[in-house]
Amino acid sequence: MNNPLDILKKYWGFNSFRSNQFEIINTVLENQDCLILLPTGGGKSICFQIPALMRDGICIVISPLISLIKDQVDGLNKKGIKAVALTDVNSQSELIRLLDNCLHSNIKFLYTSPEKLEINLVKEKIKMMKVNFIAVDEAHCISQWGHDFRPAYIRIKSIRDICPKSTLIALTATATSSVSKDICEKLNLINPKIFKNSFFRNNISYNCFITKDKISKSISILNKSKGSAILYLNNRYSTEKISNKLNSKGISSDFYHGGMDIETKKKKYKKWMANKTRVIVATNAFGMGIDKSDVETIIHLSIPDSIESYMQETGRSGRNGIKANSYLIIENNGLLNLKMWSINRTIELSFLKIVYYKLNMYLQVAFGELSEFAHDFNFNKFCNTYKFSKQKTYRHLKFLEQNGVIFFKEKFKKKFLILFNKPLKETSYNSNISKAKIINHILRLHSNIYHEMTEIDIDKISLICNVKKEYIINTLQTMESEKTVKIKKGSSDSQIKFLFPREDDITINKISKNLKYQNEIKKLKFKAVLRYIKNSDVCRSKQLLNYFDEKILDACGSCDVCQTTT
Repeated sequence: MNNPLDILKKYWGFNSFRSNQFEIINTVLENQDCLILLPTGGGKSICFQIPALMRDGICIVISPLISLIKDQVDGLNKKGIKAVALTDVNSQSELIRLLDNCLHSNIKFLYTSPEKLEINLVKEKIKMMKVNFIAVDEAHCISQWGHDFRPAYIRIKSIRDICPKSTLIALTATATSSVSKDICEKLNLINPKIFKNSFFRNNISYNCFITKDKISKSISILNKSKGSAILYLNNRYSTEKISNKLNSKGISSDFYHGGMDIETKKKKYKKWMANKTRVIVATNAFGMGIDKSDVETIIHLSIPDSIESYMQETGRSGRNGIKANSYLIIENNGLLNLKMWSINRTIELSFLKIVYYKLNMYLQVAFGELSEFAHDFNFNKFCNTYKFSKQKTYRHLKFLEQNGVIFFKEKFKKKFLILFNKPLKETSYNSNISKAKIINHILRLHSNIYHEMTEIDIDKISLICNVKKEYIINTLQTMESEKTVKIKKGSSDSQIKFLFPREDDITINKISKNLKYQNEIKKLKFKAVLRYIKNSDVCRSKQLLNYFDEKILDACGSCDVCQTTT
């Protein structure tokens, strides 16, 4: 199948391309490096997925978001397109197996995080692959001027040495001209063609309100609208409280944040997608990968950290072309100032050193030691032990992760570890096909399962073997009663892996310059948000587009500024 439109129809069910998609696809097929700037919901992924399906070989996709990687891989597999991800690999044997499958099977897409790309084994295996294209998603992460800087992104350019003949495609939903220039330079794009669609959404009305009671204002807005809605907060502990308040007023609502286990997240998301829940009250953990066409209302009850993140979140409304409304609602209690933001959002060097030192003490890591394995980590217990603010501690741990000091895996699901007491052949339990499938899969994935307690992924086994999770657990518990296996359920909600030997202040001092620089950039971005909120003289759409170096002549006519001045 050599026609892009035929592939679009077959796998995505669309009869035509959106603006610029067809031109971008043809440019990629001509093996020209590209920078693609399309707003949220603009169909960026299709721009590299379709060319990859038209060429022999495999497409490597680099993304910073594990949740988004999982969604995209699952979506491709459901369409009958073979795709795998390296993000959730727990052992070297599993990593080798997946990479070998990419070499010898008809797998079209290999998704990875930038951190996984730095593993020597991964690099060596990629060298052996026939790589047609390399796609770098969320490419603004490579620029310190971007709103979500990731140091590991800077080292992505080394993939050009591994795959010198592969075309490189950089994609982002939000980038200023300075960030765009930075992306091209840091990724070593060769004569890149830049595609940029306007960020202007004529079906979205942007509004800012400073009020005495933001909850009452939100209820009033929701009572006047009908469709699906998202309320954004920067505090996970307030999401449940506000959701309960909405429900008490007869507005169907649920809450969502990063501290929930995976199954709970899935249930809440599915209910909202099926319109069984009208309003979701969430932190920004609810965002990437969401594609619900009938969202009519977006309400921000906390001040966004940047115009970029604000545009991404508001861009999740009105995707079916319907009229949508975005509201930024702030209480007039004196919080609209940089000082308060600095207290609540900046990274403090002194506290960063304390958190890093206490983390090593808590996990019993000796000075100069670098553990080969990840440590089970109970975040809440850690904060309670040292009387740390959870919000502040979480922010500083994420900074350590972003700067390559630790890997902070937020699992939020119970671990399931097993040890086989006696050798089992792959033919064991052949009288029971389902049990045989489970055992065979475990044996093939985990060669060390006879020697040490090994974590197994119940969700993954359930999917591969096509059996319910409860059946897998019951099977293993029966085997435990037969003295065949030992079972241990972990109690940690996350994992920490140290990426450098413990050196206390020396480790932190190495990233302190980066800390100061990023704090300053964050301040500049927050100042831009404050200017936007306080400017009640210029059309909201004009202000937002001007930030991204776009000009429109006519005011939108529908925002709070335009409505006031007409």
